[in-house]
Amino acid sequence: MTLSATSDAESIENANAEGEKSATGYSWYVLTVLVVVYILNFIDRQIVSILAVDIKADLGLTDADMGFLGGAAFAVFYALFGIPLGRLADNWSRVRLLSIGLALWSLMTALSGFARNQVELTLARMGVGVGEATASPTAYSLISDYFPKRQRATALAIYSSGLYIGGGVSLFIGALIVKAWNDAYPVGAPMGLAGWQAAFLAVGIPGVLVALWVSTLREPVRGAMDGVETASSPTPFRAFASDLSMIVPPFTLWGAWKRGPAALLINIAAGAALALFAWWMIELTDNPATRHKDTLPQWSAVALGYYAVFSWASTLRARDPATFKLIWGTPAFIYTTLGYGLVSLAAYALGFWAAPYAEIVLKLPKAELAFILGANGALSGFLGVIIGGRLADAMRMKNPAGRILMIIFGVVGPIIPIWIGYTTDNSTMFYTMNFLASMLAATALGAAAATTQDLVLPRMRGTATAAFFLGTTLVGLSFGPYMVGQISDLAGTMVDGKLVGDLRFGILSLIGVAPIALALLIAAYRTVPTAERTIIARAREAGEPV
Repeated sequence: MTLSATSDAESIENANAEGEKSATGYSWYVLTVLVVVYILNFIDRQIVSILAVDIKADLGLTDADMGFLGGAAFAVFYALFGIPLGRLADNWSRVRLLSIGLALWSLMTALSGFARNQVELTLARMGVGVGEATASPTAYSLISDYFPKRQRATALAIYSSGLYIGGGVSLFIGALIVKAWNDAYPVGAPMGLAGWQAAFLAVGIPGVLVALWVSTLREPVRGAMDGVETASSPTPFRAFASDLSMIVPPFTLWGAWKRGPAALLINIAAGAALALFAWWMIELTDNPATRHKDTLPQWSAVALGYYAVFSWASTLRARDPATFKLIWGTPAFIYTTLGYGLVSLAAYALGFWAAPYAEIVLKLPKAELAFILGANGALSGFLGVIIGGRLADAMRMKNPAGRILMIIFGVVGPIIPIWIGYTTDNSTMFYTMNFLASMLAATALGAAAATTQDLVLPRMRGTATAAFFLGTTLVGLSFGPYMVGQISDLAGTMVDGKLVGDLRFGILSLIGVAPIALALLIAAYRTVPTAERTIIARAREAGEPV
């Protein structure tokens, strides 16, 4: 049995070695285009951070409200639609899907500029989440078919650098547009738009043009780089529509009923349990000082997201048992995803709150902090993912679980810089420590992404990417910005009838997440080698014809 499992596990790598496939010049061109797309992705996603103080003042919001807008309002819909769109990426043209998604999220970002209240801005952010859900499933799958396994972590790390470049550029662009607009129109602005609204419009519209550029890319042969060519589905939208109906309530009930009365009862029970959990958390975490249910949107969105994921996973188990087994049924995959999800929780929280913290607590000028934090964020993230990706590939060559060590480093490394940076009143020290914390956390991303891709078959990569991003969204992005904002509000005080949060305390609370992440990643380190060694054997057990 051991010999068979070992032979199965090595077959994909042997096929690649025999064929001597390598990345071409066009592969690197495609990667460049995808990096540009990811930069736009994070500009549109993260620009809320530099605009937070202005939005909060204009719309009368709290830190928890802003944490929700910067987190769950986007993240839940990004995660939910990432699931069926990930499956569509496995079955349809990834180039076309990415082009459509880019055009959609760019338009929704522009529409954010016309929001007049929290509800309208929330709806626009949800739309951005739906559009951006196409990006990584398509990009990860394309990269895996343009680059061989030995270069994959490096390529994915380069792609992921767009995250940090876009996040950094968004601060600078946002501050620049707000200042220019407010200087030009101190009163009587066109259509009554404030500076933060003009910023949304300015960064959203160019994305439509880039979508046309993306549409010119060539679609690669699926799985050819690994020597396991896989044909696309002849009916991709039938599966997509089915997956979509299994995620959006109340169609989830019909999907469960089709699997039988027992499945329906389990689905209803899961929905009821999550609704009760959301109600309990609303009551538990609500801040009496604000005199309104400011935690209602957060916990309602989270409960909806987790219920939808449960419904989708149940459907996947019934319809595609092999994919379910290699993702949800593989502890190594779960440990890696959740462990990195907690790394991303801290990273997303710092990425969102660093600029408001510098503006509110340290009283730094918006233009200055935007330029320095933006440049720091872009450079630190780029260096972190590139160095981390290369080291992860090198460690993987010597140790089947070597990449997990790089993720662990991404947990431990930022702790001291976060503590020093967010307790000092010296701006230089703050900028330096924030740079180090961001760079060290970024070293984990390429390793985590490559690990999850290596634990599934080629046809499952889009779905695996969607599942991986559940951890970075429903765990990391949904809770990171909100957790800091909510703790800030709970630790805050009322001044002239307004709640003034304690952002310093809120951000330092992120350190408490590290022990949980470490426990998960130690478990991943112990289980990844066996999981990767037995991929084909376990897929066959689930009925996969490989």
